[in-house]
Amino acid sequence: MKLLVIDGNSIVNRAFYGIKLLATKNGDYTNAIYGFLNIMLKLKDICNPDAIAVAFDVHAPTFRHRMYDEYKAGRHAMPDELRQQMPVLKEILKNLGISTLEHEGWEADDILGTLAEACRKNGDECFIATGDRDSLQLAHGGVKVLLARTKMGQAVTDVYEENAIAEEYGVTPAELIQVKALQGDSSDNIPGVAGVGAKTALDLIQRFHTLDYIYENLDSLDIKPGVKAKLEKDKDKAYLSLKLGTISTAAPVDLNVESYRLSDGDKQKAVAQFIKLELFSLIPKFNLDPNNVQSAEEIEEKKREITRLTCVDADYLLDRVRGKDVYFYPNMIDGSITDLYFAFDDEIIVMPSETPEYSYFVRNFFADESTKKYSYNTKELHRLACKYGVELKGVCGDLMLSAYLLRPSDNNYDIEHLCMEYGVKIPEFFNTLGESDITVSISAVVKPLFEKLDKQIKDAGETELLTEIELPLSAVLAKMEFAGFEVDKEGIEQFGKMLGERVNELTKSIYESVGYEFNINSPKQLGVALFEDLKLPCKKKTKTGYSTNAEVLEGLVNEHPAISQILEYRSLSKLKSTYCDGLLKVIESDGRIHTRFNQVETRTGRISSLEPNLQNIPIRTELGREMRKFFVAGEGKKLIDVDYSQIELRVLSDLADDETMINAFNSGDDIHAITASQVFNLPLEMVTPQMRSRAKAVNFGIVYGIGAFSLAKDIGVTNKEAKQYIDNYLATYSGVDAYMHRMIEVAKEKGYSETLFKRKRYLPELAASNHMMRAFGERVARNMPIQGTAADIIKIAMVKVDKRLKTESMQSHLILQVHDELIVESPDSEAQRALEIVTEEMENACKMKVRLKADGKIGTTWYDAH
Repeated sequence: MKLLVIDGNSIVNRAFYGIKLLATKNGDYTNAIYGFLNIMLKLKDICNPDAIAVAFDVHAPTFRHRMYDEYKAGRHAMPDELRQQMPVLKEILKNLGISTLEHEGWEADDILGTLAEACRKNGDECFIATGDRDSLQLAHGGVKVLLARTKMGQAVTDVYEENAIAEEYGVTPAELIQVKALQGDSSDNIPGVAGVGAKTALDLIQRFHTLDYIYENLDSLDIKPGVKAKLEKDKDKAYLSLKLGTISTAAPVDLNVESYRLSDGDKQKAVAQFIKLELFSLIPKFNLDPNNVQSAEEIEEKKREITRLTCVDADYLLDRVRGKDVYFYPNMIDGSITDLYFAFDDEIIVMPSETPEYSYFVRNFFADESTKKYSYNTKELHRLACKYGVELKGVCGDLMLSAYLLRPSDNNYDIEHLCMEYGVKIPEFFNTLGESDITVSISAVVKPLFEKLDKQIKDAGETELLTEIELPLSAVLAKMEFAGFEVDKEGIEQFGKMLGERVNELTKSIYESVGYEFNINSPKQLGVALFEDLKLPCKKKTKTGYSTNAEVLEGLVNEHPAISQILEYRSLSKLKSTYCDGLLKVIESDGRIHTRFNQVETRTGRISSLEPNLQNIPIRTELGREMRKFFVAGEGKKLIDVDYSQIELRVLSDLADDETMINAFNSGDDIHAITASQVFNLPLEMVTPQMRSRAKAVNFGIVYGIGAFSLAKDIGVTNKEAKQYIDNYLATYSGVDAYMHRMIEVAKEKGYSETLFKRKRYLPELAASNHMMRAFGERVARNMPIQGTAADIIKIAMVKVDKRLKTESMQSHLILQVHDELIVESPDSEAQRALEIVTEEMENACKMKVRLKADGKIGTTWYDAH
């Protein structure tokens, strides 16, 4: 029999503090539960136990407290966020068929010790899992201790038995108790012998083995006089500490190991708990079936054969869907849509992509505006429409977008995940061979999922956000992806070659400066070269060695010529590998790069770009900006690049209803110069460029909740000066100051912050007892409405620009969005008109108290147009 005994409190504490605070939409904290269960699964993999027992402490005095009043005095109380997770975790363990043990007057350690002793007597294998080294005293007689610890930022588990302890400490497991008796333990407030530290205590026990031997022979032993005096003085404390530190093997618990054998538990309740706590990833890890949960609106499970269309059935299916509300699921393989699955009340019909009728069906079905289409990931459907030269009309819903709006912090919007989250059962379908077909099953839940999500979208007040912004935007993004951005391949190759030559020159020069060759990209080797061989002053050390991050190196620029070369080497190496080499790999046969836009990634609502990320093309350095020269207009075309001017500040002035800031923007004045004038209490004409620059840093920093320390670092002033700038700023823009406080209070009351267009971000961090976590929540509460509203506005502008260009029958089209910047590719003859349209639609995207301003240019390359 193999028993795994887990120190519940020790492992749950490691989980709680090792994982950022997680909470459900309802505000129930889950990080300790999630972490504990994942650790338990790893422990099971290590020892493959037949039985598991999890021991917990009871919040009550133990026999050790009666022995010593000060035992564990001064320990911090368990945080509320962890406390509320403890009973939930115990209930989950019970439902998973795992035994939990606790007994008033006894610590979890004593339960571990008692079960370990029972295994020794019975000849059973025992593994003790803990993060507390005190339990190493139990690692003997066939008992192994699985010690959880953190190494180089990673969680690791070390296995200890007698030999491992002897090798590491030079003593036996039992002698570890003697060591603790001498050195004491501040965490448990065990006194030990005053003035005797870990090194001395270990040396004494390695040589003399026990307290009894030391004290019986104290006068004759080879011990330094000072240490001997300390031992004489605190003999009683040493023996008290020995008793306090010895784990008992007599806790009143069931000693029959069979009692802890893994059972089936109550799987249905376990699944229900995981779903309620939104811990969906744990369901398959514990081999649970989410369909075991009975829901009020459970779909009757039916075994059906799949009806597959042949080439003669396309018209039949078109007749079935025409003028109806149609729910269908597009199957994706390798990023492209293949078969289309349509769910009707009595059957599932599949339009297979391999049939000759597929393109005929898609063109006619997509173009039919009378058919209201409800589906999943409609951006990909719009891409398919582009491929066949038609427009997808009548889109009324997208499960992925609805799920994103309801839970913007999630990172999984798969249909199976949504079924678990919203309590929709997936029925089972079988093909003619009797095999289960999950894709068909998924298509059957599209309609019931819409019924659930549509109600929640309506209750959240996000219907207009979905239908007026996100759904039409998916079509715009698909067309942008399909169009792509033309690039100068030869130019990129030549630029990359030039960068490579310069990197080689820098490499040789760095080697010469240091005196030998080494891996410049290795922080460890670079640290040794700089701080040991060149003997430069060490600014910062980490657990793994010397820090060589950019901040450290920039502080050493004047110390040695190699530093500036290393900084340049890093910059150019990244420019070459990430942008030159990286972009060359993704140029398609049409000579264009087709990035993908992710509409459901960011919590603020911003669109992200990937494969490749074109929103991350460098602009901070002149050499980095050169990359934009290789993004070009097609032959006979121009690029129009229009950028919002200070949109987040304009949004802030509107949301805060700050008249001073609104008037400054609406009068067309330089907001940074005006801010400097107000903050420094000087006439506008006396504002220097440096003053304007500092005011600009305050303006933008306020949006992100910047503090005096960060501002001081950014602009090179003292903390006191930075605080004065912020105070003067908030006194000048009193509406902004009031807004900052108001947004925090509103978010605390509602549990979320939201944009002008009702986009929400839930903030359980605001209720955290941890100051750092709560401060993070307050920063987000202040800046999410600003950033999110700005993101919504650019999305509205994209939809309007696309519609306007189409209305005026222009060939010009959007090809890229970079945060507050839109890029349109236009025939030469339309370029000027396209610039006017894009600027006008961006400036009129929505009505606010402050005027939106957009600036644009025309060019043949992205560099020229920006």
